[in-house]
Amino acid sequence: MSAPRVTLIGKPGCHLCAEARAVIALVCDDLGESFTEVSIEDDPVLYDRYWEQIPVTLVDGEQHDFWRVDPVRLRAALTAPRPTP
Repeated sequence: MSAPRVTLIGKPGCHLCAEARAVIALVCDDLGESFTEVSIEDDPVLYDRYWEQIPVTLVDGEQHDFWRVDPVRLRAALTAPRPTP
C-alpha cells in the first residue's frame, strides 16, 4: 500500500479536529485513499507553524485547508491528475 496522501494535523481534544477527521475519513474511504494524523503536541516544528490554524489538512505534503475541511474541495484535490515529476 502506498503512503497516505492526506495528513491531518491537529491535537487531542480539539472539536474542529474531530469534525475534520470525520470529513477526511469519509472522503478517503469513498476514494480508496488513506490518511494519517499527527499532533502538534508531539512536534515543536508543527506546533510553531500551525498552532493557530489547526486542524490543518495536507494533500500530498502541501497545505490544503485549515480550520474546516470542505469535502467537495478535498475530493477534487484527490481526484485531480497529479503532475509528473
